[in-house]
Amino acid sequence: MFVRPALALFAASLLAAAACGDDGGGGPDAGVAPDLSVEAAGPYPVGTATVTIADPARGRDLPTQLWYPADASAAAAAAAGFGYAEFEVEPHRTAYADLLAAAAPTCATRTAHAAKDATPAAGRFPLIAISHCHQCTRFSTATVAERLASHGYLVIAVDHVGNTLWDQLSGGGLPLDTTTLDLRVGDVERAIDAVMSLEPVIPRAIAQLFDGSTVGVMGHSFGAVTVGKVAQVDARIDAALALAAPMENPLLPGVTVASIARPLGFVLAVEDNSITELGNNLLRGNYDKATGGAWKAEVADAGHWSVSDLVGVVDGFAPGCGAGTRQTDGQPFTYLDAATGRAITAAYATAFFDAYLKGEAGALAYLDAARPSPTVTVTRK
Repeated sequence: MFVRPALALFAASLLAAAACGDDGGGGPDAGVAPDLSVEAAGPYPVGTATVTIADPARGRDLPTQLWYPADASAAAAAAAGFGYAEFEVEPHRTAYADLLAAAAPTCATRTAHAAKDATPAAGRFPLIAISHCHQCTRFSTATVAERLASHGYLVIAVDHVGNTLWDQLSGGGLPLDTTTLDLRVGDVERAIDAVMSLEPVIPRAIAQLFDGSTVGVMGHSFGAVTVGKVAQVDARIDAALALAAPMENPLLPGVTVASIARPLGFVLAVEDNSITELGNNLLRGNYDKATGGAWKAEVADAGHWSVSDLVGVVDGFAPGCGAGTRQTDGQPFTYLDAATGRAITAAYATAFFDAYLKGEAGALAYLDAARPSPTVTVTRK
């Protein structure tokens, strides 16, 4: 298992700094019903396009995926879907297909529900930039990306070249350190720049979907730290969502949650034996320190990879599907169904951005709804 040593170091480094604070209140807004539409695909078919964003100043070429609201003519193709391995070029396409074929059928996501290069819908939409986990790919939270696009978001995710699954499988890969963190931050900012500047690499009809001003960021694991730093240093960011890791932590210094004066969201996997309870307590502490408004969901029986479409594709991504050992008490148990974990993440991510980027009261009310209860517990301030 190749990710565990780095995450074990992460967990060990949290020991001195981990602290758990009491959760603050933030009850439902009186008279506003939770918007349950976030639990299913939204009104738009989803289109997707693959491009490569060049960054000559840093000597990087970033494989990039776009998900976006598509015209109604894309509905049939999006519903039919296609295999996720088809997104990649060789040799990664064959490698991805082989990994999916070998993985347990109930773990990783195999089928994309999006239409390739579909005609964009009419309208202008907020932009969400996604940062993937350590040694992962731009498809690590593809289910969330599709859900967001179907609800009216332009979503962009890059491969953090040098820190991907393909780098690790080839025997290389960048370490989990602050140098790699800064490289990843630059990748996210470069992706946002490419959209905002209407660069030719991104099809103009897709780039013009962006409303020009509203930007959110979301990241899983190392990606959570990445988007925390992006939100801290980039004034264009309006809200940031962290999945299964604290933004501010002692292993990867550079993020100070209290200085991020914008809404922050946190999804915590209760049985996350990758960052352990020490990491989860630090994540809870991040929530306590947030000054620009904050929301947190804790998901019972979820592991570090329960939020991810890559759960189970390699041994290091296994905690989150099938049998496991509870990090809370050391007892054997079965993880939350993988598809359910992704569905919970997609619903709450959509509600978070609908609430804080679009100002939708029903979405804010959804953030106060524990769905399903008692699997999910939520708090907001």
